[in-house]
Amino acid sequence: MEAKAHLKFARISPRKVKIVCDLIRGKDVGTARAILMNTPKAASELMLKLLNSAAANAENNFQMDPEKLYVSETYANPGPILKRGMPRAQGRMYRINKRTSHITIAVAEKE
Repeated sequence: MEAKAHLKFARISPRKVKIVCDLIRGKDVGTARAILMNTPKAASELMLKLLNSAAANAENNFQMDPEKLYVSETYANPGPILKRGMPRAQGRMYRINKRTSHITIAVAEKE
């Protein structure tokens, strides 16, 4: 059994979030929290809140032991892209893509 937490429409590129996901995948929750608190990435703050939410879901909804929890899976999928423009020479416009992410963290109990 695993407990999940989702963050939808986060205004950060999924490419940046996947770097942080790879750091904590498979680690126990206490270690993952320590890694996220000391990682100087923009995504680490979002991921820390999401990890705390997933751990709370496991404890309150599924009666799992918080000491035995580990990050069983974590991934970031692309969300919708906000398309913006930057004026350029001779009346042209260059597109600027502001990407969004859907982030998921799942925690499970070690046997």
